[in-house]
Amino acid sequence: MPPLEVHKVALPQPRTTMQKLRHRLSEIFFPDDPLHKFKNQTLFRKLILGLQFFFPVFQWAPNYSFKLLKSDVISGLTIASLAIPQGISYAKLANLPPIVGLYSSFVPPLIYSVLGSSKHLAVGPVSIASLVMGTMLSESVSYSEEPNLYLQLAFTATFFAGLFQASLGFLRLGFVIDFLSKATLVGFMAGAAVIVALQQLKGLFGIVHFTSKMQLAPVLSSVFHHRDEWSWQTIVMGVSFLVLLLTTRQISMRRPKLFWVSAASPLASVILSTILIVCLKSKVHGIHTIGHLPKGLNPSSLNMLLFHGPYLTLAIKTGIITGILSLTEGIAVGRTFATLKNYQVDGNKEMMAIGLMNMAGSCSSCYVTTGSFSRSAVNYNAGAQTVVSNIIMATTVLSTNLISWLVCVPFFGVLFISVPLGLAIAIGVSVLKILLHITRPNTAVLGNIPGTQIYQNLSRYKEAVRVPSFLILAVEAPIYFANSTYLQERILRWITEEEEWIAANSRSSLECVILDMTAVTAIDTSGIDTIRELRKILEKRSLKFVLANPVGSVMEKMHQSNILESFGLEGLYLTVGEAVADISSSWKAQP
Repeated sequence: MPPLEVHKVALPQPRTTMQKLRHRLSEIFFPDDPLHKFKNQTLFRKLILGLQFFFPVFQWAPNYSFKLLKSDVISGLTIASLAIPQGISYAKLANLPPIVGLYSSFVPPLIYSVLGSSKHLAVGPVSIASLVMGTMLSESVSYSEEPNLYLQLAFTATFFAGLFQASLGFLRLGFVIDFLSKATLVGFMAGAAVIVALQQLKGLFGIVHFTSKMQLAPVLSSVFHHRDEWSWQTIVMGVSFLVLLLTTRQISMRRPKLFWVSAASPLASVILSTILIVCLKSKVHGIHTIGHLPKGLNPSSLNMLLFHGPYLTLAIKTGIITGILSLTEGIAVGRTFATLKNYQVDGNKEMMAIGLMNMAGSCSSCYVTTGSFSRSAVNYNAGAQTVVSNIIMATTVLSTNLISWLVCVPFFGVLFISVPLGLAIAIGVSVLKILLHITRPNTAVLGNIPGTQIYQNLSRYKEAVRVPSFLILAVEAPIYFANSTYLQERILRWITEEEEWIAANSRSSLECVILDMTAVTAIDTSGIDTIRELRKILEKRSLKFVLANPVGSVMEKMHQSNILESFGLEGLYLTVGEAVADISSSWKAQP
C-alpha cells in the first residue's frame, strides 16, 4: 500500500473584519441572493427585472392567455362563494360589522394580485386573526357601547399589522416567522378552533346573555343556566345547516372532483336560510338576523386611524400580534401550494405584499387579512393558474356589496391572548446573537482533495476540486423549525449557482446532490419535512438527492418518520466518498 499522506488542517482564508461582516450580513438577510439576476445585464434589462421583482404582475402578465383566464374565472367564482359567507362570519368573530368582512374581501385581494408572488393564495379575512383582534380590543373597549371607537381601533390595528409585516419584508427579517414551528402553529390553530366552536353555542341556541369567558366549564355552564333563552327555531335551523355543511364536506373528501360542493355549501346555506326567514318571517320570531348590509364600494377610513391617545398602545399591540399570526399563516399556505406546483415563493416579498395590502385595507374600511388555507385549497383544486383568480373573487364580492340582502346565524367568539414582556436590552442583544447563529447556520460546498477520500470546503481548501456531475453540500448545525426554511432556500440557491457555474465553464451537467450531515447533530419534524420537500423538488428537476453520514439520533428520527423508505438503498451512505464512488460506478454500469 502507498504511504498514507497526512494532510494539514487548513485555516480559513484571511479576511478583513469588514469582509467577514459583509459576508455574514449577506447570509443572514439575503440567503436567496435577490440581486443575482441583475448581474451582467443591460440597463434596460435591469429596469424590466426591477419591475418584475417589485411587481410580479409584470412577470406573468405578458404571457397571460385566454386559456389561463378561463381557469382563473372558474376558480375565482368558486372561492367567492366561500369568501362571502366567511367574510361575514369572520367579521362577527372580530366583533366588527358584517359589511367590513365583505369590504376586506375586495381591496386586499386586488393589492395582492399586483404585488404577490403566489399563484394560488386566496386572500381575505381568516378566523385566527379575527378571533385575536376581537379578543384583544374588546378587553379594553366595548364594541356594543363604543362601536365607533372600536371600529377606529380595528382599522388602526390593521394599519400597524401591515406596517409591521411590510417592515419585516423590507428589512429582510423573514426568519422571525420561522420561530413559530409547524407543531406550535398547528396546536394554536387547533386550540383556537375549539374555542371558536364553543362560542358558536351562543348563536346555535339563540342565547342573548352569554359568558365572555372561553373555558369549557364556563361556556357549558352559561349554556345550561340560560335554558329559558333557548330558541327552538334557531336550534333547528342551525343544526340543519350544520348537517348540510358536514355532509357536503364528506362528499368532497370522498370524491375530490366534487370539491365545489363543499366550497359552495356555505353560501348556499346563507341564501337558503335567508329565503326561509323571509318566507316565514310572520311565523318565526325567535331567530335573530344581522339585518340589511350597506350597499356600495368600500368607504374611506383614512380619517378613522388613531395615531395618538390612550388607546394607541392597544392598537399597536393588537396589530403586531395579529400581524404575526396572519403573516405566518399566509406564508405557510403560499409555500405549501408552491411546493405542489414546483415553483418558489419569495418569503420577504410576500411579507411586503401582505403588509402593503393591509395598510391599504386599513384606509378602505378593511381589517387584517392574509392568505386563507381553506380558500387557497379550494382555489388550487378549482384549477387556479395565476393571481387573477383573486381579481375575479374581488369583483364578485364587489357585486355582492352593490346589492342588499339579509343573512343569519352570526358567529361569535373570544380568545384570551397574553403578550409576554420584552427582555432587557442587554439580554436581548445576547439572545439575538444566539438566534442569528441558530437560524442562519453555515452551509458550504465541498470538494475532493485529489488522491484521498477527504472532502472539504472548496473556499477553504484551494487544493480541493469539484467532482463532475456532483454537488456536495454540508450543513454545520442541527436542522429544525427555526432554520429549516432558510436551509431549504439556501440549498436551492447553491444548486442554482452550481448549474450556472457548470454552464459558464462547459462542464458535465449536474446529476446528483449529496448532503453531508456529519455536523447535523439533531433534527425535528420541520427539518425532516425540509429533507422530504428537497427530495421532491430535486426529483422533479431530475436530480438525485443523497444523504451522507447522519448521526445516530438523526438516523433514529428519520427512521421513525419513515422518510428513509423514500430514499431507498442508494439514497443513504456512510461517507461522502462512498456515495460518490458507488453512484459513479452505477452510472458507468448503465448501458
